[in-house]
Amino acid sequence: MKIDLTDTTASKINNALVQGRRALGAPAVGMVLTLVIVTDEEHAYDALKAADDASREHPSRKLVVIKRVSRSPRDRAKARLDAEVRVGGDAGTGETVVLRLHGEVIDHAQSVVLPLLLPDAPVVVWWPVGAPADPAKDPLGALAQRRVTDTYACEDPVAELERRAATYAPGDTDMAWTRITPWRSMLAAALDQQPGVRITAAEVAGEAYNPSAELLAMWLADRLGVPVTRSVSNGPGLTAVRLETANGPIVLDRVDGSLATLTMQGQPDRAVALKRRDTSELMAEELRRLDPDDTYASALKYGVARLGTPGAAAPAAEAAEEKPAPAPAKKAAATSKKAAAK
Repeated sequence: MKIDLTDTTASKINNALVQGRRALGAPAVGMVLTLVIVTDEEHAYDALKAADDASREHPSRKLVVIKRVSRSPRDRAKARLDAEVRVGGDAGTGETVVLRLHGEVIDHAQSVVLPLLLPDAPVVVWWPVGAPADPAKDPLGALAQRRVTDTYACEDPVAELERRAATYAPGDTDMAWTRITPWRSMLAAALDQQPGVRITAAEVAGEAYNPSAELLAMWLADRLGVPVTRSVSNGPGLTAVRLETANGPIVLDRVDGSLATLTMQGQPDRAVALKRRDTSELMAEELRRLDPDDTYASALKYGVARLGTPGAAAPAAEAAEEKPAPAPAKKAAATSKKAAAK
């Protein structure tokens, strides 16, 4: 069921939601959170589709905020709010309100969203594109317990990671971090099979300007305390991780974006499923936890600049030999496994 409202108010939108639920014979509200999606017309359809699919696991009220740019000075001075209310099958599991802001109301989107939030329910704000420089201080981000960005959609993802580190606040997270959860879990499990072995260096290979590869490299460097080299491959996405150990290398290699091969000294090669996930799966994972992600914060603040390049890998390894030996792999694996579970 869809209800179109032109030049409307938040009060009329709330009334339309109530009428829509009553028309469907379901007046009770059974949603667990409010998901606010801040996007543009170009990306609104894909973002809403992903949110609808994720809502099957997390029933929610979805508020899609689209800021329409006015062409003339007269239109920019005139504030107008148009809305499309969807309930029932048209809204996945939950309710959807598409808000189109025109004119001066664009600068006061929080005043439109605030009356539409579910009472006593967590709020998650997601920017598929065009995230603010400081999500926690953004007027809409300030309403949320969890703020989701995606550095992959930025023109310079590596520079964006540095900005995210500088402005990080508890509750911030990024889709680039969510994409590497299966990699972190698989690497932690591999290290558990090599108790007591020492890791001396690591290398992460992936496409250029891939923030997930940078984050995975920073996570390994932060957790293992060893030099980590970031190398460039043809993709797709992340392609390989190599951990140098006293017993021989541990290699997790994925060349096709779907199936990976885990190679360890003294053991047969194993094929493991490591496919690239859809946005709906990533969003569903993000909505499973609403508390601050300390592991993400620690990896992010490690800093891209501290990662090595292939040309600097040898000097870094030599410097590592002169320093005290790194922590045993057993301890590092336990830390990694705990971090991956978060």
